[in-house]
Amino acid sequence: MSGARPLTTLRAIAVTATLPLLLTSCGYGSEAAKDEPQDKASNVAAPGGKKLSVDEVRIGYFPNLTHATALVGLQEGLIEKELAGTKVKPQSFNAGPSEIEALNGDSLDIGFIGPSPSINGYVKSKSSNLRIISGSTSGGVKLVVNPDKIKTLDDLKGKRIATPQKGNTQDIAFLNWISEKGWKVDPESGKGDVSVVRTDNKVTPDAFKQGSIDGAWVPEPTASKLVSDGGSVLLDETALWPDKKFVITNIIVSQKFLKAHPDVVEAVLTGTVKTNEWINANPDKAKASANAKLAAEGGKPLDAKILDPAWQSILVTDDPLAGTLKTQSEWAVKAGLLEKPDLTGIYDLTLLNKVLKATGKPEVSDAGLGAK
Repeated sequence: MSGARPLTTLRAIAVTATLPLLLTSCGYGSEAAKDEPQDKASNVAAPGGKKLSVDEVRIGYFPNLTHATALVGLQEGLIEKELAGTKVKPQSFNAGPSEIEALNGDSLDIGFIGPSPSINGYVKSKSSNLRIISGSTSGGVKLVVNPDKIKTLDDLKGKRIATPQKGNTQDIAFLNWISEKGWKVDPESGKGDVSVVRTDNKVTPDAFKQGSIDGAWVPEPTASKLVSDGGSVLLDETALWPDKKFVITNIIVSQKFLKAHPDVVEAVLTGTVKTNEWINANPDKAKASANAKLAAEGGKPLDAKILDPAWQSILVTDDPLAGTLKTQSEWAVKAGLLEKPDLTGIYDLTLLNKVLKATGKPEVSDAGLGAK
């Protein structure tokens, strides 16, 4: 399988740079978590007598292996450890729009989320609701097919291939790949030289087993579930990207929360940087930790035949890989699913770079998309 590299051989990029468990990745359509009032108490002691400015921070994530930083950081207490007396209130989401809705509704402060909902949330709010403050993971997306029907990439023509949702991160990538093959597909209906079938990841495995789809361009662990059901990996999306890296999950924050509580945001980022460091230093323990968190979310851990290949294809990173988000937005425009956006200001990496510098790591770039 081209492009995928084991976590056991990797460092976090910033160092050098479901079935509730078969998960909806960065898509649209699930309900937001119930709004909760934000606590504003400010008398929380941190080490050395330092006080943080709130007593609780609400952090959103998906029960998804591509959200490995969140899963492990929360399971191991590595994020909360940096917050001293400030408590973490985790909130699980199944799709990007619900997380954006929670952020807009002041029921979420910080979230792990994919590039497409980040872009859409930023554009639709006229640049007013969020900032991307860090990377989290790269990779973990594969094209898995029925090997009896599809043996080469050219065989996809005329076949039915699932993506998680219209306009989601994987849908945009697949539409762009189709376009580069010179094939035509209507982005709204999904009809054309390839039939793009928008299917919730929770039901994609059943659709695959029943033969109603011939393959799927999907994130982990859905991809490895399809392989366990007889599918074959025809393409790993990492093979399509320079340096085999592209953002699949980044970290966002409410602009309101960032302005009011930069100390808390910095503490969370210190926790995520240390989490990524721990994941790469302890890959087997981290894999088990992520699976334990998934089990707590869905009531059942992933089987090793699904977990192991899925985990190997995901790279944790502090670097938001901002240039790849910009490319993904250009693909969405090209597909006709997004008007050309002005993404200036979508990134604020000030606090991340402060944390990285303090820990002896190189700073990362916003690819010219930071606030002016």
